[in-house]
Amino acid sequence: MHANPPLTRRIPPELTARTIRRHVFWAAAITALGGLLFGYDTGVVSGALLFLHVDFGKLSSFDKELVTSLLLVGAMVGAFFAGKIADKVGRRPTVLMTSVLFMAGVIGAALSPNLMSLVVMRFVIGVAVGSASMVVPLYIGEAAPPQIRGALVSFNQLAITSGILTAYLVDYGLSYTQNWRLMFGLATIPAAALFVGMLFQHESPHWLISQGREEEARAVLHRVRASTDIEAEIIEVRELSKKKTTAKDLFNPAVRGMLTVGVLLAVFQQVTGINTIIYYAPTLLHGAGLGNSAALLANVANGVVNVGMTIVAIRLIDRVGRRPLLLGGTTGMAVSLVVLALAFVVGGSHLTGATAIIAIIALLVYTGSFAIGLGPTFWLLISEIYPVGIRGQAMSVATVANWGANFIVTISFLTLLGTIHGSGTFLLFAFLTIVALVYFQRRVPETKNRSLQEIERDLFRSKSSTAARPK
Repeated sequence: MHANPPLTRRIPPELTARTIRRHVFWAAAITALGGLLFGYDTGVVSGALLFLHVDFGKLSSFDKELVTSLLLVGAMVGAFFAGKIADKVGRRPTVLMTSVLFMAGVIGAALSPNLMSLVVMRFVIGVAVGSASMVVPLYIGEAAPPQIRGALVSFNQLAITSGILTAYLVDYGLSYTQNWRLMFGLATIPAAALFVGMLFQHESPHWLISQGREEEARAVLHRVRASTDIEAEIIEVRELSKKKTTAKDLFNPAVRGMLTVGVLLAVFQQVTGINTIIYYAPTLLHGAGLGNSAALLANVANGVVNVGMTIVAIRLIDRVGRRPLLLGGTTGMAVSLVVLALAFVVGGSHLTGATAIIAIIALLVYTGSFAIGLGPTFWLLISEIYPVGIRGQAMSVATVANWGANFIVTISFLTLLGTIHGSGTFLLFAFLTIVALVYFQRRVPETKNRSLQEIERDLFRSKSSTAARPK
Protein backbone atom coordinates (compact mmCIF):
# COMPACT_ATOMS: atom_id res chain seq x y z
CA MET A 1 0.00 0.00 0.00
CA HIS A 2 1.30 3.46 -0.89
CA ALA A 3 2.41 5.62 1.99
CA ASN A 4 0.93 9.01 2.67
CA PRO A 5 2.65 11.93 0.92
CA PRO A 6 5.30 13.26 3.35
CA LEU A 7 3.94 15.98 5.59
CA THR A 8 6.10 15.95 8.68
CA ARG A 9 9.13 17.83 7.41
CA ARG A 10 7.58 21.25 7.64
CA ILE A 11 4.31 22.97 8.36
CA PRO A 12 3.17 24.85 5.24
CA PRO A 13 2.86 28.63 5.45
CA GLU A 14 -0.52 30.21 6.19
CA LEU A 15 -2.85 29.53 3.26
CA THR A 16 -5.52 31.84 1.93
CA ALA A 17 -9.17 30.99 2.60
CA ARG A 18 -9.60 30.31 -1.10
CA THR A 19 -6.71 27.80 -1.15
CA ILE A 20 -8.01 26.04 1.97
CA ARG A 21 -11.46 25.81 0.41
CA ARG A 22 -9.95 24.35 -2.77
CA HIS A 23 -8.05 21.69 -0.80
CA VAL A 24 -11.17 20.73 1.14
CA PHE A 25 -13.41 20.51 -1.92
CA TRP A 26 -10.77 18.61 -3.91
CA ALA A 27 -10.39 16.03 -1.13
CA ALA A 28 -14.17 15.65 -0.94
CA ALA A 29 -14.51 15.35 -4.72
CA ILE A 30 -11.83 12.65 -5.05
CA THR A 31 -13.19 10.61 -2.16
CA ALA A 32 -16.77 11.01 -3.38
CA LEU A 33 -15.83 9.00 -6.49
CA GLY A 34 -16.50 6.11 -4.10
CA GLY A 35 -20.05 7.44 -3.81
CA LEU A 36 -20.30 7.70 -7.60
CA LEU A 37 -19.32 4.02 -7.87
CA PHE A 38 -21.77 3.16 -5.10
CA GLY A 39 -24.57 4.80 -7.10
CA TYR A 40 -23.52 3.49 -10.50
CA ASP A 41 -23.13 -0.13 -9.43
CA THR A 42 -26.45 -0.19 -7.58
CA GLY A 43 -28.32 1.61 -10.38
CA VAL A 44 -26.89 -0.05 -13.50
CA VAL A 45 -28.53 -3.41 -12.74
CA SER A 46 -31.99 -1.91 -13.35
CA GLY A 47 -31.28 -1.72 -17.09
CA ALA A 48 -28.99 -4.74 -17.32
CA LEU A 49 -31.77 -7.01 -15.99
CA LEU A 50 -33.74 -6.37 -19.19
CA PHE A 51 -30.99 -7.87 -21.36
CA LEU A 52 -29.36 -10.70 -19.39
CA HIS A 53 -31.56 -13.17 -21.26
CA VAL A 54 -29.51 -12.46 -24.40
CA ASP A 55 -26.61 -14.51 -22.97
CA PHE A 56 -28.21 -16.51 -20.18
CA GLY A 57 -31.67 -17.37 -21.49
CA LYS A 58 -34.95 -16.59 -19.78
CA LEU A 59 -34.54 -15.59 -16.13
CA SER A 60 -37.07 -16.17 -13.38
CA SER A 61 -38.07 -13.47 -10.90
CA PHE A 62 -35.83 -15.22 -8.36
CA ASP A 63 -32.86 -15.09 -10.77
CA LYS A 64 -33.36 -11.34 -11.16
CA GLU A 65 -33.69 -10.86 -7.40
CA LEU A 66 -30.48 -12.89 -6.93
CA VAL A 67 -28.45 -10.78 -9.38
CA THR A 68 -29.72 -7.63 -7.71
CA SER A 69 -29.58 -8.67 -4.07
CA LEU A 70 -26.19 -10.45 -3.92
CA LEU A 71 -24.60 -7.03 -4.23
CA LEU A 72 -26.41 -6.13 -1.02
CA VAL A 73 -25.11 -9.20 0.82
CA GLY A 74 -21.59 -8.19 -0.25
CA ALA A 75 -22.30 -4.64 0.91
CA MET A 76 -23.16 -5.90 4.39
CA VAL A 77 -19.83 -7.76 4.52
CA GLY A 78 -17.90 -4.76 3.18
CA ALA A 79 -19.52 -2.30 5.58
CA PHE A 80 -18.88 -4.58 8.56
CA PHE A 81 -15.16 -5.05 7.93
CA ALA A 82 -14.46 -1.57 6.55
CA GLY A 83 -15.15 0.08 9.90
CA LYS A 84 -12.65 -2.09 11.73
CA ILE A 85 -10.06 -1.68 8.98
CA ALA A 86 -10.57 2.11 8.84
CA ASP A 87 -10.09 2.41 12.61
CA LYS A 88 -7.00 0.18 12.55
CA VAL A 89 -5.00 1.14 9.43
CA GLY A 90 -6.59 4.48 8.53
CA ARG A 91 -9.30 5.93 6.31
CA ARG A 92 -7.11 6.52 3.25
CA PRO A 93 -5.73 2.94 2.88
CA THR A 94 -9.28 1.65 3.27
CA VAL A 95 -10.46 3.82 0.36
CA LEU A 96 -7.52 2.59 -1.75
CA MET A 97 -8.36 -1.05 -1.04
CA THR A 98 -12.00 -0.32 -1.85
CA SER A 99 -11.09 1.07 -5.28
CA VAL A 100 -9.11 -2.09 -6.10
CA LEU A 101 -12.12 -4.24 -5.16
CA PHE A 102 -14.34 -2.12 -7.40
CA MET A 103 -12.04 -2.66 -10.38
CA ALA A 104 -11.82 -6.41 -9.81
CA GLY A 105 -15.57 -6.77 -9.40
CA VAL A 106 -16.75 -4.75 -12.40
CA ILE A 107 -14.22 -6.32 -14.77
CA GLY A 108 -15.26 -9.78 -13.54
CA ALA A 109 -18.96 -8.94 -13.99
CA ALA A 110 -18.41 -7.70 -17.54
CA LEU A 111 -16.59 -10.91 -18.47
CA SER A 112 -18.95 -13.35 -16.69
CA PRO A 113 -19.43 -16.54 -18.77
CA ASN A 114 -22.61 -17.59 -16.93
CA LEU A 115 -25.22 -16.36 -14.48
CA MET A 116 -23.49 -17.82 -11.41
CA SER A 117 -20.23 -16.04 -12.25
CA LEU A 118 -22.15 -12.78 -12.57
CA VAL A 119 -23.78 -13.35 -9.18
CA VAL A 120 -20.35 -13.95 -7.57
CA MET A 121 -18.92 -10.79 -9.15
CA ARG A 122 -21.95 -8.80 -8.00
CA PHE A 123 -21.10 -9.97 -4.48
CA VAL A 124 -17.50 -8.72 -4.90
CA ILE A 125 -18.79 -5.36 -6.18
CA GLY A 126 -21.10 -5.29 -3.18
CA VAL A 127 -18.18 -5.64 -0.75
CA ALA A 128 -16.65 -2.56 -2.37
CA VAL A 129 -19.97 -0.67 -2.34
CA GLY A 130 -20.47 -1.43 1.36
CA SER A 131 -16.97 -0.29 2.20
CA ALA A 132 -17.37 2.92 0.18
CA SER A 133 -20.76 3.68 1.74
CA MET A 134 -19.14 3.69 5.20
CA VAL A 135 -15.63 5.06 4.72
CA VAL A 136 -16.34 7.91 2.25
CA PRO A 137 -18.66 9.95 4.53
CA LEU A 138 -16.34 9.09 7.44
CA TYR A 139 -13.27 10.50 5.64
CA ILE A 140 -15.05 13.62 4.38
CA GLY A 141 -16.72 14.27 7.74
CA GLU A 142 -13.39 14.25 9.57
CA ALA A 143 -11.60 16.42 6.99
CA ALA A 144 -14.31 19.06 6.55
CA PRO A 145 -14.64 22.23 8.69
CA PRO A 146 -17.86 22.25 10.80
CA GLN A 147 -19.39 25.19 8.90
CA ILE A 148 -19.53 23.24 5.61
CA ARG A 149 -19.39 19.65 6.86
CA GLY A 150 -23.06 19.04 6.07
CA ALA A 151 -22.68 20.19 2.48
CA LEU A 152 -19.47 18.25 1.90
CA VAL A 153 -20.68 14.97 3.39
CA SER A 154 -23.91 15.45 1.42
CA PHE A 155 -21.71 15.96 -1.64
CA ASN A 156 -21.13 12.22 -1.33
CA GLN A 157 -24.91 11.74 -1.65
CA LEU A 158 -24.80 13.91 -4.78
CA ALA A 159 -22.08 11.61 -6.11
CA ILE A 160 -24.28 8.60 -5.33
CA THR A 161 -27.28 10.08 -7.13
CA SER A 162 -25.05 11.20 -10.03
CA GLY A 163 -23.76 7.64 -10.26
CA ILE A 164 -27.33 6.34 -10.39
CA LEU A 165 -28.23 8.88 -13.09
CA THR A 166 -25.10 7.98 -15.06
CA ALA A 167 -26.12 4.32 -14.84
CA TYR A 168 -29.59 5.18 -16.14
CA LEU A 169 -28.11 7.14 -19.06
CA VAL A 170 -25.71 4.31 -19.88
CA ASP A 171 -28.55 1.78 -19.68
CA TYR A 172 -30.66 3.89 -22.05
CA GLY A 173 -27.75 4.59 -24.42
CA LEU A 174 -26.86 0.90 -24.67
CA SER A 175 -30.44 -0.39 -24.74
CA TYR A 176 -30.44 -0.59 -28.54
CA THR A 177 -27.33 -2.80 -28.50
CA GLN A 178 -28.49 -4.83 -25.44
CA ASN A 179 -24.84 -4.77 -24.28
CA TRP A 180 -25.25 -5.44 -20.57
CA ARG A 181 -21.55 -6.34 -20.28
CA LEU A 182 -20.47 -2.83 -21.20
CA MET A 183 -23.09 -1.44 -18.80
CA PHE A 184 -21.22 -3.13 -15.94
CA GLY A 185 -17.69 -2.68 -17.31
CA LEU A 186 -17.75 1.11 -17.69
CA ALA A 187 -17.50 1.43 -13.89
CA THR A 188 -13.80 0.57 -14.27
CA ILE A 189 -13.12 4.19 -15.26
CA PRO A 190 -14.22 5.93 -12.01
CA ALA A 191 -12.75 3.05 -9.96
CA ALA A 192 -9.32 3.68 -11.49
CA ALA A 193 -9.76 7.45 -11.02
CA LEU A 194 -10.56 6.91 -7.33
CA PHE A 195 -7.40 4.85 -6.82
CA VAL A 196 -5.15 7.35 -8.57
CA GLY A 197 -6.79 10.35 -6.90
CA MET A 198 -6.44 8.90 -3.40
CA LEU A 199 -2.70 8.41 -3.93
CA PHE A 200 -2.42 12.20 -3.75
CA GLN A 201 -4.69 12.67 -0.72
CA HIS A 202 -3.68 12.66 2.93
CA GLU A 203 -4.93 10.69 5.89
CA SER A 204 -7.81 11.97 8.02
CA PRO A 205 -6.39 14.39 10.63
CA HIS A 206 -8.68 13.03 13.35
CA TRP A 207 -7.44 9.48 12.78
CA LEU A 208 -3.82 10.69 12.85
CA ILE A 209 -4.39 12.46 16.19
CA SER A 210 -6.06 9.36 17.63
CA GLN A 211 -2.88 7.42 16.71
CA GLY A 212 -0.57 9.98 18.37
CA ARG A 213 0.71 11.31 15.03
CA GLU A 214 0.00 14.94 15.81
CA GLU A 215 2.67 16.55 13.63
CA GLU A 216 1.26 14.83 10.56
CA ALA A 217 -2.24 15.81 11.64
CA ARG A 218 -1.17 19.42 12.15
CA ALA A 219 0.29 19.54 8.64
CA VAL A 220 -2.92 18.12 7.15
CA LEU A 221 -5.07 20.57 9.14
CA HIS A 222 -3.00 23.50 7.82
CA ARG A 223 -4.27 22.54 4.38
CA VAL A 224 -7.97 22.43 5.35
CA ARG A 225 -8.41 24.84 8.30
CA ALA A 226 -7.67 28.44 9.23
CA SER A 227 -4.58 28.45 11.48
CA THR A 228 -6.54 29.94 14.40
CA ASP A 229 -8.70 26.79 14.59
CA ILE A 230 -5.98 24.13 14.41
CA GLU A 231 -4.46 23.89 17.89
CA ALA A 232 -7.82 23.95 19.65
CA GLU A 233 -9.07 21.15 17.39
CA ILE A 234 -5.96 19.04 18.02
CA ILE A 235 -6.33 19.45 21.79
CA GLU A 236 -10.02 18.55 21.68
CA VAL A 237 -9.54 15.47 19.50
CA ARG A 238 -6.51 14.38 21.60
CA GLU A 239 -8.50 14.59 24.82
CA LEU A 240 -11.44 12.73 23.37
CA SER A 241 -9.12 10.09 21.90
CA LYS A 242 -7.66 9.44 25.36
CA LYS A 243 -11.01 8.15 26.51
CA LYS A 244 -10.57 4.40 26.35
CA THR A 245 -13.21 3.53 23.81
CA THR A 246 -13.54 -0.01 22.54
CA ALA A 247 -16.16 -1.97 20.65
CA LYS A 248 -17.80 -2.66 24.05
CA ASP A 249 -18.55 1.06 24.33
CA LEU A 250 -21.06 0.65 21.52
CA PHE A 251 -23.32 -0.82 24.21
CA ASN A 252 -22.76 1.84 26.89
CA PRO A 253 -25.99 3.74 27.62
CA ALA A 254 -25.23 7.08 25.93
CA VAL A 255 -23.51 5.57 22.89
CA ARG A 256 -26.15 2.86 22.66
CA GLY A 257 -28.83 5.53 22.38
CA MET A 258 -27.15 7.18 19.42
CA LEU A 259 -26.30 3.77 17.94
CA THR A 260 -30.01 2.96 18.03
CA VAL A 261 -30.79 6.25 16.27
CA GLY A 262 -28.24 5.46 13.55
CA VAL A 263 -29.47 1.90 13.08
CA LEU A 264 -33.12 2.92 12.86
CA LEU A 265 -32.27 5.74 10.45
CA ALA A 266 -30.51 3.08 8.37
CA VAL A 267 -33.42 0.65 8.47
CA PHE A 268 -36.07 3.29 7.77
CA GLN A 269 -34.07 4.61 4.82
CA GLN A 270 -34.55 1.21 3.17
CA VAL A 271 -37.91 -0.14 4.35
CA THR A 272 -39.58 3.00 3.03
CA GLY A 273 -38.84 1.62 -0.42
CA ILE A 274 -36.29 3.84 -2.18
CA ASN A 275 -34.11 1.12 -3.64
CA THR A 276 -37.05 -0.82 -5.02
CA ILE A 277 -37.57 2.25 -7.18
CA ILE A 278 -33.89 2.41 -8.15
CA TYR A 279 -33.60 -1.31 -8.95
CA TYR A 280 -37.03 -2.07 -10.40
CA ALA A 281 -38.41 1.21 -11.81
CA PRO A 282 -37.84 0.09 -15.44
CA THR A 283 -39.59 -3.20 -14.64
CA LEU A 284 -42.51 -1.29 -13.07
CA LEU A 285 -42.71 1.14 -15.98
CA HIS A 286 -42.46 -1.69 -18.51
CA GLY A 287 -45.34 -3.39 -16.71
CA ALA A 288 -47.29 -0.14 -16.98
CA GLY A 289 -47.20 -0.44 -20.76
CA LEU A 290 -43.95 1.29 -21.74
CA GLY A 291 -41.44 -0.41 -24.02
CA ASN A 292 -37.91 -1.17 -22.79
CA SER A 293 -36.36 2.02 -24.21
CA ALA A 294 -39.27 4.21 -23.11
CA ALA A 295 -39.15 2.72 -19.59
CA LEU A 296 -35.42 3.38 -19.37
CA LEU A 297 -35.92 6.96 -20.63
CA ALA A 298 -38.58 7.58 -17.95
CA ASN A 299 -36.09 6.18 -15.46
CA VAL A 300 -33.56 8.82 -16.59
CA ALA A 301 -36.11 11.50 -15.67
CA ASN A 302 -36.34 9.92 -12.22
CA GLY A 303 -32.54 10.08 -11.96
CA VAL A 304 -32.51 13.76 -12.97
CA VAL A 305 -34.99 14.54 -10.19
CA ASN A 306 -32.81 12.60 -7.74
CA VAL A 307 -29.70 14.60 -8.64
CA GLY A 308 -31.53 17.95 -8.79
CA MET A 309 -33.11 17.62 -5.36
CA THR A 310 -29.83 16.39 -3.86
CA ILE A 311 -28.23 19.65 -5.06
CA VAL A 312 -31.04 21.54 -3.32
CA ALA A 313 -30.35 19.55 -0.14
CA ILE A 314 -26.64 20.39 -0.27
CA ARG A 315 -27.44 24.11 -0.49
CA LEU A 316 -29.90 23.94 2.43
CA ILE A 317 -28.52 21.39 4.89
CA ASP A 318 -26.04 23.73 6.63
CA ARG A 319 -28.50 26.63 6.55
CA VAL A 320 -31.80 25.18 7.73
CA GLY A 321 -30.43 22.11 9.49
CA ARG A 322 -30.72 18.34 9.25
CA ARG A 323 -34.08 17.86 11.00
CA PRO A 324 -36.24 20.17 8.82
CA LEU A 325 -35.02 18.47 5.64
CA LEU A 326 -35.42 14.99 7.15
CA LEU A 327 -38.95 15.63 8.40
CA GLY A 328 -40.13 17.51 5.32
CA GLY A 329 -38.68 14.97 2.89
CA THR A 330 -40.15 12.00 4.78
CA THR A 331 -43.58 13.66 4.74
CA GLY A 332 -43.35 14.05 0.96
CA MET A 333 -42.37 10.38 0.63
CA ALA A 334 -45.40 9.24 2.64
CA VAL A 335 -47.86 11.33 0.60
CA SER A 336 -46.45 10.21 -2.77
CA LEU A 337 -46.49 6.53 -1.72
CA VAL A 338 -50.18 6.82 -0.82
CA VAL A 339 -50.89 8.40 -4.22
CA LEU A 340 -48.88 5.67 -5.97
CA ALA A 341 -50.82 2.96 -4.12
CA LEU A 342 -54.15 4.60 -5.05
CA ALA A 343 -53.07 4.68 -8.71
CA PHE A 344 -52.68 0.90 -8.58
CA VAL A 345 -56.02 0.55 -6.75
CA VAL A 346 -57.81 2.45 -9.54
CA GLY A 347 -55.82 1.20 -12.53
CA GLY A 348 -55.00 -2.36 -11.54
CA SER A 349 -51.64 -4.02 -12.17
CA HIS A 350 -51.32 -2.62 -15.73
CA LEU A 351 -51.58 1.15 -15.60
CA THR A 352 -52.68 3.11 -18.65
CA GLY A 353 -53.62 6.67 -19.49
CA ALA A 354 -54.17 9.03 -16.58
CA THR A 355 -53.38 6.48 -13.87
CA ALA A 356 -50.00 5.70 -15.50
CA ILE A 357 -49.18 9.43 -15.62
CA ILE A 358 -50.22 9.89 -11.97
CA ALA A 359 -48.06 6.90 -10.96
CA ILE A 360 -45.02 8.29 -12.79
CA ILE A 361 -45.50 11.74 -11.19
CA ALA A 362 -45.85 10.10 -7.76
CA LEU A 363 -42.60 8.19 -8.38
CA LEU A 364 -40.83 11.45 -9.25
CA VAL A 365 -42.18 13.25 -6.16
CA TYR A 366 -41.21 10.29 -3.98
CA THR A 367 -37.66 10.26 -5.35
CA GLY A 368 -37.31 14.04 -4.97
CA SER A 369 -38.56 13.91 -1.39
CA PHE A 370 -36.09 11.17 -0.53
CA ALA A 371 -33.24 13.07 -2.20
CA ILE A 372 -33.80 16.21 -0.14
CA GLY A 373 -34.38 14.42 3.15
CA LEU A 374 -33.65 10.86 4.20
CA GLY A 375 -31.09 10.31 1.42
CA PRO A 376 -28.37 12.76 2.50
CA THR A 377 -29.28 13.21 6.18
CA PHE A 378 -28.79 9.54 7.10
CA TRP A 379 -25.21 9.38 5.80
CA LEU A 380 -24.40 12.78 7.30
CA LEU A 381 -25.80 12.05 10.76
CA ILE A 382 -24.01 8.73 11.20
CA SER A 383 -20.72 10.48 10.40
CA GLU A 384 -21.39 13.07 13.14
CA ILE A 385 -22.91 11.40 16.20
CA TYR A 386 -20.26 8.85 17.29
CA PRO A 387 -17.03 9.18 19.36
CA VAL A 388 -13.81 9.35 17.32
CA GLY A 389 -12.35 6.18 18.90
CA ILE A 390 -15.22 3.98 17.72
CA ARG A 391 -16.63 6.13 14.92
CA GLY A 392 -15.64 3.68 12.21
CA GLN A 393 -17.11 0.68 14.03
CA ALA A 394 -20.31 2.50 14.99
CA MET A 395 -20.79 3.67 11.41
CA SER A 396 -20.21 0.09 10.29
CA VAL A 397 -23.04 -1.15 12.51
CA ALA A 398 -25.44 1.43 11.06
CA THR A 399 -24.25 0.79 7.51
CA VAL A 400 -24.59 -2.99 7.86
CA ALA A 401 -28.15 -2.42 9.12
CA ASN A 402 -28.79 -0.23 6.08
CA TRP A 403 -27.59 -2.86 3.61
CA GLY A 404 -29.34 -5.64 5.53
CA ALA A 405 -32.67 -3.85 5.32
CA ASN A 406 -31.94 -3.07 1.66
CA PHE A 407 -31.37 -6.79 1.01
CA ILE A 408 -34.59 -7.88 2.73
CA VAL A 409 -36.68 -5.34 0.81
CA THR A 410 -35.01 -6.08 -2.52
CA ILE A 411 -35.15 -9.87 -2.31
CA SER A 412 -38.84 -9.73 -1.42
CA PHE A 413 -40.10 -6.85 -3.58
CA LEU A 414 -41.08 -8.74 -6.75
CA THR A 415 -42.63 -11.47 -4.62
CA LEU A 416 -44.60 -8.85 -2.66
CA LEU A 417 -45.68 -7.25 -5.91
CA GLY A 418 -46.99 -10.57 -7.16
CA THR A 419 -48.72 -11.40 -3.86
CA ILE A 420 -50.32 -8.17 -2.63
CA HIS A 421 -49.90 -6.27 -5.93
CA GLY A 422 -48.81 -2.68 -6.42
CA SER A 423 -51.53 -1.18 -4.25
CA GLY A 424 -50.74 -3.34 -1.21
CA THR A 425 -46.97 -3.06 -1.62
CA PHE A 426 -46.91 0.73 -1.78
CA LEU A 427 -49.48 1.09 1.01
CA LEU A 428 -47.13 -1.02 3.16
CA PHE A 429 -44.22 1.30 2.29
CA ALA A 430 -46.43 4.32 3.07
CA PHE A 431 -47.29 2.92 6.52
CA LEU A 432 -43.61 2.29 7.31
CA THR A 433 -42.75 5.82 6.14
CA ILE A 434 -45.30 7.30 8.55
CA VAL A 435 -43.82 5.22 11.39
CA ALA A 436 -40.37 6.54 10.40
CA LEU A 437 -41.64 10.13 10.42
CA VAL A 438 -42.98 9.78 13.97
CA TYR A 439 -39.67 8.30 15.17
CA PHE A 440 -37.56 11.01 13.47
CA GLN A 441 -39.68 13.74 15.06
CA ARG A 442 -39.10 12.30 18.53
CA ARG A 443 -35.52 11.00 18.48
CA VAL A 444 -33.24 12.45 15.79
CA PRO A 445 -31.00 15.31 17.07
CA GLU A 446 -29.95 18.49 15.25
CA THR A 447 -26.19 18.72 14.57
CA LYS A 448 -26.02 21.85 12.41
CA ASN A 449 -22.99 24.14 12.99
CA ARG A 450 -21.52 21.94 15.74
CA SER A 451 -18.04 20.45 15.61
CA LEU A 452 -17.62 16.69 15.90
CA GLN A 453 -15.83 17.34 19.19
CA GLU A 454 -18.80 19.32 20.59
CA ILE A 455 -21.19 16.55 19.62
CA GLU A 456 -18.93 13.96 21.24
CA ARG A 457 -18.50 16.01 24.44
CA ASP A 458 -22.27 16.22 24.78
CA LEU A 459 -22.44 12.47 24.29
CA PHE A 460 -19.99 11.79 27.11
CA ARG A 461 -21.65 14.43 29.30
CA SER A 462 -24.93 12.59 28.81
CA LYS A 463 -23.14 9.33 29.61
CA SER A 464 -21.76 10.79 32.87
CA SER A 465 -25.16 12.17 33.85
CA THR A 466 -26.76 8.78 33.27
CA ALA A 467 -24.11 7.05 35.36
CA ALA A 468 -24.55 9.57 38.20
CA ARG A 469 -28.34 9.33 38.24
CA PRO A 470 -29.65 7.61 41.43
CA LYS A 471 -30.87 4.11 40.83
